[in-house]
Amino acid sequence: MFEQLSDLMKQFGNDAVVNNPAVPNEHNEAVLTEASGSIVNNLKEMVANGNISDVASLFNGDNASDSSNPVVQQLTEKLSGSLGEKFGLSSDVSSNVAGGLIPKVLGSLIGKAKDPNDSSINVSDVIGSLTGGNSEASGGLMDAVSKYGSSFGLDQNGDGKVGFDDAVAAVSNKSGGLGGLLGKLFGK
Repeated sequence: MFEQLSDLMKQFGNDAVVNNPAVPNEHNEAVLTEASGSIVNNLKEMVANGNISDVASLFNGDNASDSSNPVVQQLTEKLSGSLGEKFGLSSDVSSNVAGGLIPKVLGSLIGKAKDPNDSSINVSDVIGSLTGGNSEASGGLMDAVSKYGSSFGLDQNGDGKVGFDDAVAAVSNKSGGLGGLLGKLFGK
């Protein structure tokens, strides 16, 4: 996931960092690297601290690119503070850089993870990266993502939750079966 995140950071970093005269050119790459690490580390911290449903909510609709989303706000604030501290950027510049990066990068990352036609990253990669392989945390985050399963089209029977009955419905459904259901869940 970190490689894909770095690629997205470079993609969206031109306006917020590289072409920003308030960010010294010698710091451009380091600022983008700091931003990538900040997203991953702070999301991991949220999961470790039990904010699993908040992190999972990023997978619901377009929440990940919404700057008013509490998770996006928290990530933006933490990156802003880090940029000011590590690179001596003013609070306004740090806030503008973080606000110009976090919603776009996070929105694109989650969008790619949810897109069954984009195999560059999938939901299980994101969850594995955030939980560090901790099966208990992975299960909790996966359970929380399942609550938002209708966003992935996983609620096969329309009952508002994703469960075994949806797997049965997927197997009997002619639109991909269980493999299609699991493919949607894991972004394949």
